Amino acid sequence: MIDTVIIHYTGMKSGQDALERLCDEDAQVSAHYLIEEDGNLFQLVKEDKRAWHAGISYWRGMNNLNHNSIGIELVNPGHEFGYRGFPEKQIAMLLKLLKDIHQRHDIVPANVIGHSDIAPDRKSDPGELFPWGYLSANGFGLFSQETGESTTQLLKRDDNGKAVEKMNSLLKIVGYNITEIKTFTQESEDALRAFQMHWRQRAVTGGYDRGTAIILQDIAGKIARDEDIK
Repeated sequence: MIDTVIIHYTGMKSGQDALERLCDEDAQVSAHYLIEEDGNLFQLVKEDKRAWHAGISYWRGMNNLNHNSIGIELVNPGHEFGYRGFPEKQIAMLLKLLKDIHQRHDIVPANVIGHSDIAPDRKSDPGELFPWGYLSANGFGLFSQETGESTTQLLKRDDNGKAVEKMNSLLKIVGYNITEIKTFTQESEDALRAFQMHWRQRAVTGGYDRGTAIILQDIAGKIARDEDIK
């Protein structure tokens, strides 16, 4: 059953390079859709077929999200080749596609996510320039109205105690794979960085400061309330 949408950037020098790679059987990588910067849309894999876009992944209790997700690649050179913002035409087509997908599958807001969310230890796409707030305002994905301006540090690596347990528990509620609740580990830092790229884009550090804490509490609360309603 399809219950998740994962948004990627291609991370290659051109859209043509990305299209050729995604269509190359030897590359062993694929996605259901590719959207060019000018809004041109390609369907590469049927939605009822598995695409190899997620890799080793975890989200909200599910491993290997190739099984239950639709992968959408957005042409963008990524952090390695000159990361830049996503053009209006590209995002407009993405919204149109998401509306179309929603008619066929029951995708809850908490499951419209980025590649970095499901693999925070190895991925950073679609990155801190992706307009998650705009998507949420149009009905896809969660976002917070909290500004999270404070950069006052609250916790650091290797800390433990009640405050760390709360932080890790909230990250787990949001969906991240947190296996050690009582200690601020590398796993925690990776999850925080991914969280910031999605929900606190102005300061992507992997650190736990007051601004991040406020937004994390808000997003986890939204998800918990949605689960209670169900």
